[in-house]
Amino acid sequence: MSDISVLLAHAEQAEAEIKRLEEEIATLQNPQKLLAEGVVSPQLEALQNENAKLKYQIEILKRSVAAEKSRKPENMVSISTIVEDVFGMAIRKAFPDIDNLPVMIQSSSKFADYQCNSAMNIAKILKEKGQGASPRDIGDKIIKNLPQTDYFEKVEVQGPGFINIFLNKSFVSGKVSELLKEGVKPPRIGVKRRALVDFSSPNIAKEMHVGHLRSTIIGESICRLLEWVGHDVLRINHVGDWGTQFGMLIAHLKDKFPNYNVVSPPIQDLQAFYKESKARFDEDEAFKKRAYEAVVKLQSYDKDHINAWELICDVSRKEFQKIYDRLGVTIVERGESFYQELMKDVVQVLDEKGKLELDEGRKIMYVPGCSVPLTIVKSDGGFTYDTSDMAAIRQRLFDEKGDWLIYVVDAGQGSHFQQIFAAAEDLGWYNRKLTRVEHVAFGVVLGEDKKKFKTRSGDTVRLVDLLDEGISRAGQKLMEKGRDKELTKEELEAVKRAVAYGCIKYADLSHNRNHDYVFSFDKMLDDRGNTAAYLLYALTRIRSIARNSNISQEDLKQAAFNTEIVLEHPKECKLAKCILRFPEVILSCLDDLLLHTLCEYLYELSNTFTEFYDSCYCIEKDKTTGAIVKVNMSRLLLCEATANVIATGFHVLGINPLEKM
Repeated sequence: MSDISVLLAHAEQAEAEIKRLEEEIATLQNPQKLLAEGVVSPQLEALQNENAKLKYQIEILKRSVAAEKSRKPENMVSISTIVEDVFGMAIRKAFPDIDNLPVMIQSSSKFADYQCNSAMNIAKILKEKGQGASPRDIGDKIIKNLPQTDYFEKVEVQGPGFINIFLNKSFVSGKVSELLKEGVKPPRIGVKRRALVDFSSPNIAKEMHVGHLRSTIIGESICRLLEWVGHDVLRINHVGDWGTQFGMLIAHLKDKFPNYNVVSPPIQDLQAFYKESKARFDEDEAFKKRAYEAVVKLQSYDKDHINAWELICDVSRKEFQKIYDRLGVTIVERGESFYQELMKDVVQVLDEKGKLELDEGRKIMYVPGCSVPLTIVKSDGGFTYDTSDMAAIRQRLFDEKGDWLIYVVDAGQGSHFQQIFAAAEDLGWYNRKLTRVEHVAFGVVLGEDKKKFKTRSGDTVRLVDLLDEGISRAGQKLMEKGRDKELTKEELEAVKRAVAYGCIKYADLSHNRNHDYVFSFDKMLDDRGNTAAYLLYALTRIRSIARNSNISQEDLKQAAFNTEIVLEHPKECKLAKCILRFPEVILSCLDDLLLHTLCEYLYELSNTFTEFYDSCYCIEKDKTTGAIVKVNMSRLLLCEATANVIATGFHVLGINPLEKM
């Protein structure tokens, strides 16, 4: 729509200019004679040619649009994008002599559906050019230049120059019908990217703890978001699977299970195994020496030591996978060991480019804008995290062809990643105008005492214990509500898992990830307020409305094609407009990767639905018998559209919806 409208606007402007020039010719003494002699204004001829080209492009676009309409839509339209396109066109037409005027559109449920706040900024720009005009007059001029559309019911200037925009009910109704017919589709994203998301990243031989919770949950949800809109996503688990600690682990393994190459050692508790080896390393000098020797042999790829290393890694992987399976996380392991040989290449490249300097035996690299240099090679010839991260970003950019790199790592690593990204850019490995490279930072998990989340004994909380307690607490809550009497044993188990894991995820994602957040089972399991428990219950309640009216899913699908969505009641209209904001919420999340925006929207949509349901009867029953006497199919379809949007939001957040709760 917008492409055609822009071309039509250009064509109209060209026609107006042609008309002006034709009138100018008519004022000449004998225009007929001039034209007969082929004397035509070069400007007029150029405009006629341009106009012919524009008309041709319009016809091509019209044919393309007709072809698109005959196919199933692959994307939902973002209403805010439409509003921005239309007002951008009007602003350019109203002020053709000024380039890059701001088009400022925002949702405004308080005063209107949307607001255009460009008039005040345009007034400042005109004032600087000596062309004074009040924001209200500018607002009026913008409205006069709006193209004819079916989108708006009313557009008016209010206050100091705000333009209030009210959507046309028939347009809203049509878009909700489209959603019901075609399903909830992602918004159009333009260029599809190759996105690499680095998240979770536990250390081999150590258990996953609460410190891994946020990276795992946020990273998984970002991957789901990017995949849903159509990006090509590689999920990377940059595990700590290399380094000095493996020397002591291998040495301890050899002592405790000397036949490890023949019989798989029974290492059930790898954390205890790690603690034993660490205690020996700290207390026994002979053991420490053997541990260092084991590191050297491992780094030389000695077969026995590689076997021992793989055995230890496998034990860890199995434990990690149990956590990932419970949380519904999919991820590809690519640990520090993967980059060992690549680090040598990085050192060589930096040497050849003259980027390395010697400093007390170390090889360091100064990065523009950073006061502390990167340490690329230690004085003993070993590599550092700086080296491995430089190797990783190079591999992801060049070998993986990534053009969107995302590192979901705690905020404490901010300055480190700032250095790595700046170094890669300085080396010409990527151009920030073409490639998006970013650190998705997050705060820490706090206990209810507002201190770092720990067990009573002061230990770090194991992730498996946290999930188990979540299941236990969810079960207690469900029993208090008597759900064990309404659900089968299998249904109750499914509900416990969905509620526990959903609440843990939502409690994290519903907070701005840049801030610390307080972990509280009591708050996250409360079925009132902005919690997963409330939203899960809201979705099951909405789904049950159609079931209770004896309307099947097949009936609803059929009704979507032959029932008009009627928006006569204000609450019907409010709900329909809220439903249609979903694409712009998704686009906002893609822009800043802040998922609490989606959580807030789902909570708002659920509350808006409650307002609608309290005011608008979907089913009318006989007061005496309780028999259904009337079903309002239009309102049932609004219920279905609401449920479908919430379920799609749940998919992005990694929350499993429930049929019964």
